[in-house]
Amino acid sequence: MLDVAFVRENLDAVRANNKNRNVTADIERIVQIDDRRREIISRKQVLEQKRNESSKLVGGEKDPAKKQALIAQGKEWREQIVKMDADLDQVEADLKAILMTIPNMTHPNAPVGTLAEDNKVIKAWGEKPKFDFKPKDHLAVAEALDLIDMEAGAKVAGQKFYFLKKEAVLLELALIQYSFDTLLRHGYSPIITPDVARVDVLEGIGFMPRGEGTQIYSLANTDLCLIATAEITLGGMHRDQIMEEAKLPIKYVGLSHCFRTEAGAPGRDTRGIYRVHQFTKVEMFVYCTIEESEKLHQEILGIEEEIFQGLGLPYHVIDTCTGDLGGPAYRKYDLEAWMPGRGDAGEYGEVTSTSNCTDFQARRLNIRYKSPKFKGTRFVHTLNGTAVAVSRALVAILENYQQADGSVIVPEKLRTWMRGQERIGPRK
Repeated sequence: MLDVAFVRENLDAVRANNKNRNVTADIERIVQIDDRRREIISRKQVLEQKRNESSKLVGGEKDPAKKQALIAQGKEWREQIVKMDADLDQVEADLKAILMTIPNMTHPNAPVGTLAEDNKVIKAWGEKPKFDFKPKDHLAVAEALDLIDMEAGAKVAGQKFYFLKKEAVLLELALIQYSFDTLLRHGYSPIITPDVARVDVLEGIGFMPRGEGTQIYSLANTDLCLIATAEITLGGMHRDQIMEEAKLPIKYVGLSHCFRTEAGAPGRDTRGIYRVHQFTKVEMFVYCTIEESEKLHQEILGIEEEIFQGLGLPYHVIDTCTGDLGGPAYRKYDLEAWMPGRGDAGEYGEVTSTSNCTDFQARRLNIRYKSPKFKGTRFVHTLNGTAVAVSRALVAILENYQQADGSVIVPEKLRTWMRGQERIGPRK
């Protein structure tokens, strides 16, 4: 959430930013409501001062009639102040509701645009595999090896749920262990988070947990939702806290299941496990000072690259355009891995994402830090990044490492957690 004072002082910049992000918000209404808020606060302060002065006079007044008049006047002012408090609560709620519709400001170097082709490829790594046969998609490879059962998943839980089986289970566990091992070496503290969170935490992170088109599953008769990413729970861990600058940055690597309705996504990536309702994800989350956030954003991106280079999976890095940043992100990089079975002749598919959210989430969740260098407190900056979204990583592994005989080579980095297994062979 942007600070209302910042919005007032930068109206043209906020309008332009909304246009670049393809967001409609009533900026003028914010100024009107804030003017009303300031007016109420000013009037309330005047009445409180009068009431305090009147209260002092009551004790020293000897004339009973005058004393009673002072008491009556004080009571009237108190009633007016109570009414003003109620009006102020409503005005502040209205102001917050509109501010919540405004996205974060955007890094000046982020590409401006609203279409996929407006995203900018800033780096490519690895060589795409060459096959002497027509490569299959991940589901065809997995079903032939009895690794994924979509039909059973649909019977038990509905479409886009699935069962992982046999070596696919070991691959998932290996990907988790491998990514955690990598992050621990980089100084990240391991966390297993709840798979649910309160509505106000989701809103603080920047999700819309209720309403038409939401991607979030809500739990009936509660204020809880299934989380779409551990960014939600890791970001909510320190809500309403004041941190010491000396203890920043705080770096977490979290493990959770993720649940998404995928509303509005039918017809795209519907085959297999690229886009599903439940998956396991290892997530990075960082709290830091204002000065550190850009450097740490590059660090997170570098770790994502390290993980996928270790897996030997070709990828490119996208500097995401303004129209695809989402509300909280100041800048976002996506890592897209090459998937030979995707489309007619192979395509890149998103496997990780990392965002610098500056103080946007911290302002909503009231997470601040203090320092001997300045008076008062400042809002922390928050950053997040996917280490491994297991389902997407499995897609890339099965498609890039498939062999002519239907087998799949296990990436060398994962073999430690696969009991040394080098290859998943066809069933006899």
